[in-house]
Amino acid sequence: MLCQDCKEHEASVHLTQIVNNEKTILSLCKDCAAKKGFHSPLDNVPFPLSEILAGLVQQEHFEGKKTIEDLSCPNCLLTFENFIQQGRFGCGECYRTFRSRLEPIMRKIHGSSLHKGKLPVSETNEMLPIREEERLEKELKKAVETEDFERAADLRDKLMTVKGEHMVQGSK
Repeated sequence: MLCQDCKEHEASVHLTQIVNNEKTILSLCKDCAAKKGFHSPLDNVPFPLSEILAGLVQQEHFEGKKTIEDLSCPNCLLTFENFIQQGRFGCGECYRTFRSRLEPIMRKIHGSSLHKGKLPVSETNEMLPIREEERLEKELKKAVETEDFERAADLRDKLMTVKGEHMVQGSK
């Protein structure tokens, strides 16, 4: 969408004002918005994602939950240590490579490491192993709580199989 003021640049600032139940929307480029006195207070403040990640990973390491070994993406060769420092991945394969490290961090940030919302129809089949993994983890937890250890062992084995298949499918 072009800026409603200069009609030359792409609009990147969208303002909505409601006065007496009347809605007015103004879409401006950054320059025109600045001329009108609109600016984000966070414009020049960097988001410290790398610091947040480093703190979470340090906490995991300090609590003895994970050891930090040299793990690197086979595609772009980004190491997990470099990811923590810069706060972004080098390629799409990094998600698969660092999955085991990211899950505890996602749980701390979001309370879960699995997506719970709607999925595009095309990705539904890709998500089946992850959903099965989630279902098995819940059943395993229940079996342990009820002290049904034979069932728990069976579920643990099934879970390991599903995780192994999911990792193989992910690397294709």
